[in-house]
Amino acid sequence: MARTVLTPRGEDFPRWYQDVIAKAELADNGPVRGTMVIRPWGYAIWERMQGAMDARIKAAGAQNAYFPLFIPQSYLSREADHVEGFSPELAVVTHAGGKELEEPVVVRPTSETMVGEFMAKWINSHRDLPLLLNQWANVVRWELRPRIFLRTTEFLWQEGHTAHVTEEDASAYARRILHDAYADFIRTELAIPVVAGRKTRRERFAGATNTMTLESMMGDGKALQMGTSHELGQNFARAFDITYTDADQRSRLAWTTSWGSSTRMLGGLIMCHGDDAGLRVPPRVAPTQVIVTVVKDGDQAPAPSSPRAVADRLRSELITAGLRADLDDRTDLPFGRRAVDHELKGIPVRIEVGPRDLADGRVTLVRRIRGSKEPYPLETVAAAAATALDEDQLRLYADAEQARDDRTVEVTTIGEAVEAARGGWARLPWRDVGEAGETELAAHGVTVRCLVHPDGRVPDTDDAAIEPELVAIVARAY
Repeated sequence: MARTVLTPRGEDFPRWYQDVIAKAELADNGPVRGTMVIRPWGYAIWERMQGAMDARIKAAGAQNAYFPLFIPQSYLSREADHVEGFSPELAVVTHAGGKELEEPVVVRPTSETMVGEFMAKWINSHRDLPLLLNQWANVVRWELRPRIFLRTTEFLWQEGHTAHVTEEDASAYARRILHDAYADFIRTELAIPVVAGRKTRRERFAGATNTMTLESMMGDGKALQMGTSHELGQNFARAFDITYTDADQRSRLAWTTSWGSSTRMLGGLIMCHGDDAGLRVPPRVAPTQVIVTVVKDGDQAPAPSSPRAVADRLRSELITAGLRADLDDRTDLPFGRRAVDHELKGIPVRIEVGPRDLADGRVTLVRRIRGSKEPYPLETVAAAAATALDEDQLRLYADAEQARDDRTVEVTTIGEAVEAARGGWARLPWRDVGEAGETELAAHGVTVRCLVHPDGRVPDTDDAAIEPELVAIVARAY
């Protein structure tokens, strides 16, 4: 395979990450500190991710809506834990239209308070429940240490908000989203293995009674939170008077949830699958799955059998077969430069069409994920490309899962957990950590990423009876 000059991952992982983002043309820094410009290739990947996520969210019964970017400051003040949790990150508008506003407005950090206001307006009877809403939007959280896709002042995401008749229904729905929407998408589309678990009280979302999370291991052994689903109990319902009348005409408080995932997942894709040659995009979310590249157009060949004409027909054949294929016939640019560009961007399959191979009735199939390059008869290469895409999707997941398992160790003390977190994850009994242990870990820059049952199940909300049995997943994190 062609190679390019990137900082090696093993030498300087953060620098490698920035190099990939820049040279694969995924994004750039915006003019305001902490903002980002998502370039066409990066946004095309996000669109594929967004579409797959949106389909799963709708399959769970939620409907898309949109709520305003600006939130009255008084809304946030109604839920004390919520406003306290977000205060350091808030961007507040005090002047507009050339004058001072009567009430400052907050640029949306998340929409629980705004949605709560309108849920109270729209919900009257138990027949109005459950109310299942989702929105695709941008949010602003003033980030002190920005990093493109991982932590930016403004980012893109989806946020779901639901209201239910019972606590059991709300809890079940929050779990459904965690497993059927988020975990299924991340595992099957992004090919990233995740551990589903419950956050500790220290790490819980501001205003929630329970936060469930999906944690994945990046190429440097650190953890990345890929998505969260929150049970909000009746905290927001009480603050915003989200009530309904039951079948006996009694007024009841609703039970609410919220859940979200963001462009952080794109950062996770880069850090989980990328290598020293650049990005490796899972075939299911690759905007271009196969790039048909004209190596050189034959000078003497008749037009219908020229490399350019053959490549164009091959692209059409691939598209007809249901693959996302594109043509690179820029023979005015050096072939090596174009090959490096395709490799950097992580296009899963490249088919090289040149006059020498065509003279033998062949073309060359290059697999970015497997790292192979083989000749194929022209008449069978489309089928070979389809098979390669399916195989390499599974290979990415298997490789990532093996890497995570190899770098996860069982320990019994806080000291051992800190040491293990230098290059991977640690698992230890929660009873050996506790709140005091969390504080000690935090002093070393290490956190409890989540709590799980020994068999991997996600624990229920706080239950003193089962707490000692739980396993803590401990790591450094982005």
